[in-house]
Amino acid sequence: MEKTQYYGTGKRKTSTARVFLMPGTGQIVVNRMDFKEYFKSKAQHEMVTQPLILTDHSEEFDVYINVRGGGSSGQAGASRLGISRALLKFDSDLRQKLKKAGCLTRDPRIKERKKYGQPGARKRFQFSKR
Repeated sequence: MEKTQYYGTGKRKTSTARVFLMPGTGQIVVNRMDFKEYFKSKAQHEMVTQPLILTDHSEEFDVYINVRGGGSSGQAGASRLGISRALLKFDSDLRQKLKKAGCLTRDPRIKERKKYGQPGARKRFQFSKR
């Protein structure tokens, strides 16, 4: 008996999430911990579960997430994108709902690099005529 598994990858800032969806009871595990233990904030709980609730699949799948890099906010955003992409592998008809809610958009904002000749990415050394 083969178990079906759907995979999706999500990235945000410097965080990367590998998401596996398997038929189950609605359990969400992040780095071998319950997701409510791993993500402390209620806003992050809602962010991670948003694609499942939008598509009415919150009780159908067990979600296993391996996430690394960045902070908790970036990891929650990466997990959301990964879950959305895995749901598309399950059923491509969900694309319209997920796209309208903004769950399929990769957030391109990352830290700007420091440039030479200045103390930071945008800050300049103080200018003096003399």
